[in-house]
Amino acid sequence: MLTVEPKLRPVLDPDFLPAALWHRAYDALVARDPGARPFALVLVRTDGSVFRHDGRVLAASHPSAALSLTYAERLLKFMLWMKGGPQVLVAGADEIAAALAAIYAPAGVRAFDHEFMGEKIFGRVFSVTATPFAALPAIAETSLPMGRHLEGCRIGFDLGGSDRKAAALIDGEVVFSEEIAWDPYFQKAPSYHLEGVHDSLRRAAAHLPRVDAIGGSAAGVYVNNEVRAASLFRGVAPADFEQHVRRMFFTLQERWGGVPFEVVNDGEVTALAGSMSMNDNAVLGVSMGTSQAGGYVTPAGNITAWLNELAFAPIDYRPDAPRDEWSGDVGCGVQYFSQQGVGRLAKAAGFGFPASLPLPEQLVEVQHAMARGDGRARAIYDTIGVCFGYAVAHYASFYEIRNLLVLGRVTSWAGGELILSRAMDVLQAEFPALAESVRLRTPDEKNKRHGQATAAASLPALRRAAP
Repeated sequence: MLTVEPKLRPVLDPDFLPAALWHRAYDALVARDPGARPFALVLVRTDGSVFRHDGRVLAASHPSAALSLTYAERLLKFMLWMKGGPQVLVAGADEIAAALAAIYAPAGVRAFDHEFMGEKIFGRVFSVTATPFAALPAIAETSLPMGRHLEGCRIGFDLGGSDRKAAALIDGEVVFSEEIAWDPYFQKAPSYHLEGVHDSLRRAAAHLPRVDAIGGSAAGVYVNNEVRAASLFRGVAPADFEQHVRRMFFTLQERWGGVPFEVVNDGEVTALAGSMSMNDNAVLGVSMGTSQAGGYVTPAGNITAWLNELAFAPIDYRPDAPRDEWSGDVGCGVQYFSQQGVGRLAKAAGFGFPASLPLPEQLVEVQHAMARGDGRARAIYDTIGVCFGYAVAHYASFYEIRNLLVLGRVTSWAGGELILSRAMDVLQAEFPALAESVRLRTPDEKNKRHGQATAAASLPALRRAAP
């Protein structure tokens, strides 16, 4: 078995098993195994994208060979929700390929991922297949030079799990912004979502002489403005989703005269907003709000067609880690870096909130307690910060990061400062090279107020008149 001894332990979650340290220990074990084998996981998407991760696994006869399945399964899970794809090719270990196929099957423990990575997002049956190295397809990745268009009269909106925001901009200057509370998660009527967004657009448009373009960000997976999968619409019946939700942004575009209209994942817009405000690239954005959102701006300054759904990316490898109520998986980011994480830790800290108190209100109570100097609240933020430091190291194994932008309601006020401070303590103690190369940042006050809306509004390019 592996021995993993973190130098820092989360005070309210002392059994946390950091993925970054687990992989470090596993790699060291593989390095000592003369029978270790090359191993590759490849994701193939319907748009022709091909993503590949190469590593090494223990010999099939090794006494700890069972660890290799943990290695491969957690790695595949991360890749699926980072980049996405309905076809998985496994090279180098046929027995691991067979086990993964059973795990990621309709009746397997990852049935949620099988469904979402197949029909829901990519429109085809999900599969895992053993493939010889020589038959693996070549890597094919693209990025999108989207955003940074600020000319004209624009509306930017952002849809979260507890509020929807909209702003009106004229040549990049915000002339109006508004935040309206809503509760989309379990609403059955698609009209609740459609009319709610339309209302926010209408209220913003009232402050513009005209509307030239509309850009939006929303939690979930969006491909070419289609809603593919999003917790915002989890209460809508499948038939209503297909008829009214999947192409709801096309419906809104028609209502607004067919103006240029772009919608992407909120994490992508978070990263884009950070890149625009910092005038730098290689940005991983992490938002700790109702859920955990992630987004990425490449070193070249483009956003990607990846999923970057870090809420479902595993960062804690203990078998009895906290379970996500939606996906059913354990140890994934949403249970650590979101309002759900705060609610979970508040119980451990001894707050004793009634079960009827909504998570956003629990967060507010914890924030007020932190402002009063309550040690229980400090322990919550200390715990989140330590876990996040180890998660950052794991993220850096997959992303090229110069700037890590951290925002969201969980990071507001003094608690956010403690989260970043403790995360940096972890990096300095365990990953000193990373501590030197990655800057942990939070938005400045202007960007906190308007950065997301400005970046969202900048997504569509204006149509050029024919010469």
